[in-house]
Amino acid sequence: MSEGIEMGRFDGIRFVDDSSFDVAGKRVLVRADFNVPLNDQGEITNDKRIRATLPTINLLRERGAKVVLMSHLGRPKGEPDPAFSLKPVAKRLSELLGVNVAFANDCIGEAVVAETTKLADGDVLLLENVRFHLAETKDADAIGPQLAANGDAFVNDAFGTCHRAHGSVVGPAKLLPSAAGLLIRREIEAFGPLLEGSKPPLIAILGGAKVADKIAAIESLLERCDDLIIGGGMAYTFLKARGEEIGNSLLDAEHVEFASRMLKRAEDKGVAVLLPEDHVVAESIDATDGTVEPEIEAGQAAFDIGPATRKRFAGVIAHAGSIIFNGPMGVFEREQFAGGTRKVLEAMAEAHGRGALVVVGGGDSAAATELFEFEDKVTHVSTGGGASLELLEGKELPGLTALVGR
Repeated sequence: MSEGIEMGRFDGIRFVDDSSFDVAGKRVLVRADFNVPLNDQGEITNDKRIRATLPTINLLRERGAKVVLMSHLGRPKGEPDPAFSLKPVAKRLSELLGVNVAFANDCIGEAVVAETTKLADGDVLLLENVRFHLAETKDADAIGPQLAANGDAFVNDAFGTCHRAHGSVVGPAKLLPSAAGLLIRREIEAFGPLLEGSKPPLIAILGGAKVADKIAAIESLLERCDDLIIGGGMAYTFLKARGEEIGNSLLDAEHVEFASRMLKRAEDKGVAVLLPEDHVVAESIDATDGTVEPEIEAGQAAFDIGPATRKRFAGVIAHAGSIIFNGPMGVFEREQFAGGTRKVLEAMAEAHGRGALVVVGGGDSAAATELFEFEDKVTHVSTGGGASLELLEGKELPGLTALVGR
């Protein structure tokens, strides 16, 4: 791992607006993240990921590039599947850009290359789903050169896939002059301070379902943060490790011992770990409402943090200089269990208003931030759930390391 990637400085990565990245008259192959949700009619229900890449596309067009876009959508089984076609994305892109976005029925092959060579400066072409080929996820070295044939230069602007060493993510970067897009730069600028040395105190807020999903993040953040707030389903594994009764609440039984070790390690390092002290409980997730209890009885399960916990968490957040939020406090998709996540977001927004750096990881954290309309009240909402988590864990992101020195 290069020092730049490890320390969050990302030295050696060129960006698309760098004067040394000449794109005029060239086919620029752009790896975007157009993995958008579709309804049963094949219509896009949220175009946020498409809009996030528009600045990079517009910049390239303004500089005379012939823009060739590629992405995955969903999880097709390595073969064409109309349910996962990117045709709806081409239609939406045409509307957003105000120009016709051509569509290729494949992403590799002589016919596709021929289409790219016919493009005029400023034209935009979207290739079909790269995951219609099994090699995209299974043999990057095989499909990489075939994808690279569609461009004279390469731009990666798909932060959400940078943690995957897939063909379209790393392959073209090995063969073409390359740069990172403007979206990736926004992500790096947001996470860089958290990795290098943030404004103290640093408060990490972790939630979500399972401890297993956050093991490396917990270990890494204990080395950096001043306080660690744990909510959501994973909190009950930690409470179990402390010997508390959790009823039928979610338990990651295989990681109770890990939770116990982390609590001891945090104590030794002087890091305060805040866990729920009251809970919104119900007999099942399908209950129309819940009751607030200081303890969880047999037959009950906790689906959100209670009001006393919310107040305590908010009090700690109020004094933060920097905040990383990765995981909701409860089943926020259901109003009866959404209060804890909403209160934490309110506290984060207030901290940001006082000057704190507030970064929201992708995935469910981003979804909750959007649902409760806090996107404009924090510093940054990441477009990549898995990528942002692995960045916090200190892991190498193949999509970024492939750009170093290119």
